[in-house]
Amino acid sequence: MSIPAKNVYAQNILLTLDKNDSFAKSAIRHLNISKMFFLDKFRIDTVTLARFEFNDTSDINSICSQMVNVSFVISVCRTPSSISLVSELARISQVPTIQVDLNYWPLPLYFNDTSASTITPPSYSTMVLSTLVFQNVITDIFADLNITPNSTVLYDNIYPPDFTAWRGAFSVLPGVRFVPLETTVLKMRAQITQLRFQSINSLILVAKTENVERFTLEAADYIEQRIFNIYVLTKDITAFKCDSCESALMFWLRPFPVGKIMEIRDLDDYLFRNEIGLELDYSINGWDSLNVAFYMNVMGYAFETIREMNATFDVLPTFTCEAGPSESNITTTVREVILNNPAHEYGNYTETENNVFFQSVEVRIYKIDRDRDHEDALFNKEVGIWTPIDKLSVMYGTLQVDVRSLNIFRVVTLIQPPFVQRTGDPNTPYEGYCIDLINMIQVEVNFTYTIYEVEDGSFGTMDDNGNWNGLIGALVSGSADIALAPLSVMAERENDVDFTVPYYDLVGTTILMKKADVEYSLFKFMKVLEWPVWLCIVAAYLFTSILLWIFDRFSPYSFTNNKERYQNDIEKRQFSLKECLWFCMTSLTPQGGGEAPKNISGRLVAATWWLFGFIIIASYTANLAAFLTVSRLEQPISSLDDLAKQYKIEYAPIKGSASETYFRRMAEIEETFYNMWKEMSLNESMSPRDRAKLAVWDYPVSDKFTNMWRYMQESKLPPDMDAAVDRVLNSVDGFAFIGDATEIKYAALTNCKLQQVGTEFSRKPYAIAVQSGHILKDKISSAILMLLNQRKLETLKEKWWTDNPNKVNCPDSSDESDGISIQNIGGVFIVILAGIALSIITLAFEYYYYKRKARLASEKEKEQIEMKIQQVIPNGIHQNGLKQDAPKTTNGVNGNGNAVQRIKRSNSVATYENTAFQY
Repeated sequence: MSIPAKNVYAQNILLTLDKNDSFAKSAIRHLNISKMFFLDKFRIDTVTLARFEFNDTSDINSICSQMVNVSFVISVCRTPSSISLVSELARISQVPTIQVDLNYWPLPLYFNDTSASTITPPSYSTMVLSTLVFQNVITDIFADLNITPNSTVLYDNIYPPDFTAWRGAFSVLPGVRFVPLETTVLKMRAQITQLRFQSINSLILVAKTENVERFTLEAADYIEQRIFNIYVLTKDITAFKCDSCESALMFWLRPFPVGKIMEIRDLDDYLFRNEIGLELDYSINGWDSLNVAFYMNVMGYAFETIREMNATFDVLPTFTCEAGPSESNITTTVREVILNNPAHEYGNYTETENNVFFQSVEVRIYKIDRDRDHEDALFNKEVGIWTPIDKLSVMYGTLQVDVRSLNIFRVVTLIQPPFVQRTGDPNTPYEGYCIDLINMIQVEVNFTYTIYEVEDGSFGTMDDNGNWNGLIGALVSGSADIALAPLSVMAERENDVDFTVPYYDLVGTTILMKKADVEYSLFKFMKVLEWPVWLCIVAAYLFTSILLWIFDRFSPYSFTNNKERYQNDIEKRQFSLKECLWFCMTSLTPQGGGEAPKNISGRLVAATWWLFGFIIIASYTANLAAFLTVSRLEQPISSLDDLAKQYKIEYAPIKGSASETYFRRMAEIEETFYNMWKEMSLNESMSPRDRAKLAVWDYPVSDKFTNMWRYMQESKLPPDMDAAVDRVLNSVDGFAFIGDATEIKYAALTNCKLQQVGTEFSRKPYAIAVQSGHILKDKISSAILMLLNQRKLETLKEKWWTDNPNKVNCPDSSDESDGISIQNIGGVFIVILAGIALSIITLAFEYYYYKRKARLASEKEKEQIEMKIQQVIPNGIHQNGLKQDAPKTTNGVNGNGNAVQRIKRSNSVATYENTAFQY
């Protein structure tokens, strides 16, 4: 979440340190880089860093004078007097403050003890340097490691000379001594010889990985003879490789990232993307990653505190010693911010006492065993884990286990259906193609395995220092023996791990996109024309009908006004208003309108209407066909080149995948070619003619992948497959995911809204990866070849692809191309059904209406007859005594010869031609 820039003014984060403290100055450098990272992350540019250095004469007034537009204080002071002044500043001004503890910090006996006697201001919090927390591992487990007394600690420049707080953890070792490690070959050999004659048994190396590897190589003979027992305690995250080391037997203790948070990778990407590392000559070394991550956390908490204060107040509060905070009722504290967001790359932050926090750094313990007599059996095995809170956890009963005799191996995997997927059953937590494969291999090779998911959920990428994360990182470090996943065989991976023979066909990279939303509508035929056009057609229909009626009414040549002239014509059509409406309507149908008007003026109107109807029907028919088929033909992206040529649809691979490596490497190759071409073009040692051959106006090598990689970074790479699919489905402007064809095929197999686009490129096989020189490599390869010969892998493919229970049956797009679907034309049937229903209702109304009308007429006629009969007296005498003629009768006699009188019906009674209503 970004800080609203409209409410943030030029605010300062004040950094305090002791004068001439080189270690603190390196911390300031890390904090400054972290500040730039968070400014870019939160998209603001209004926070700056101010610096104050304590000297012997500094007092509270000295630091108070620096409190100008200050909203936060970060202190890396080490002297007690300076720390006390910073605490006093936080008390007086109430400014949020983080004090970085750079002094020796022993593990407390109890955690979360907030009842400590030390009283600190609420705005003041202390964060212990993670390196000092890490060093406490030696205090806890030296007995388990069998470190003998009078051991020697060999250290190089992994720590600055003026930073000695790390030595405090070794105080539990009796007779320990600290000796600088020589780093040049000749001096190192002399030092090793000297240590040999001094009968030094336990050697603890606190050094960078490269120096440990050099020492191991030079001391190989003494290590093989078990003269030296080597223990490596290093904050360098670079794993031990040393292909030249023939003999090695040592314990290796190092911090290890936990979870999916990759702060260092994000910072490294930011530095590379903005070329800040080159500009400021700043790089993240493997031996300094723990410190860099810690200072990122400190600066991150500062920004988060500022963000929360800014969300509360319209103007970001500032603090001074005289007036305190510029806003009242500030409730945001650093302590709450840390407690609400404790998780970071190297562990969670825990409160040990009131406002004192330390990072629960996870330390992994590896046992490295190499024997020159067994070059094909190199062991680098994780045997334990230590954290400050949970202490030591041993994997195989004891740290002193003989790793060569173990027949149990750790398998690392990640979730990617259908190769590996969760079952929800704790007894068999995983299933899939790869799980069935490893079970088959287990039967053939006869070994036991435990399986776990890689912490960061990635396949593995290598940083600029050669350090891996993900599955490959787990193998290289020794955390796992086998990597089981749809893992592509790549050259840079083969440099650090071994691959078995491939177990799956060549798999390329392709594109996953959302299918175009085909709009189905039962009344889609009504959408061919816009509503204004339909209204105009209706208006034209009514106007023409009325005009025909008017012309027929007033024209002397119309049938209405000249019936005698047309009395001998067979067709005698009188164009009443009803007939005009019917004529214009039927004229638009193949049935035709029937007889045309007799008058010329009416015929001109009719001809005009016919021409109008012909054009409208022809246009409607043509557009209806196109309208119903164009949605099936639209496919804006059909290849990788189509993606590269546009900038509307975002695209990217999964972060840490083989596809990401492919595009990054291709971009780097293009840049290398460009630099080579530029170098040759400007090479003055070449003859003018040769230079002229290179001096072309256009760059001769394509920069397609350079532009694509830049756009991918701007689009942000999804962290995993679920995030990628969600982005494909829900992105407003569209998103194309680029990845392995198998994962894209499975996504389309289980979701009808997704589709694979384009052909495969950069095809690579899938194989199982093992540690370099692992004893199981050849055995697993032999088992895979046997399974291939027995066609069992084809059975697995059939099971997890063709017969996959998650497979959905999607409508085939080719079926839709055969004709118009009922979803689009079904409204026509609704129209005819509505017409039939309306006609039935009309018939019922007509029947009821006319039947009722006939009944009423009959009753009225009957009443009139009865009234007349009552008015007639015998012999024709009226009731008033006057003579009156008898009613007229028709001629007729009855059976006796008497006249029968039939009264003629009144003229007022209606007669009906329809025989259905004659009664």
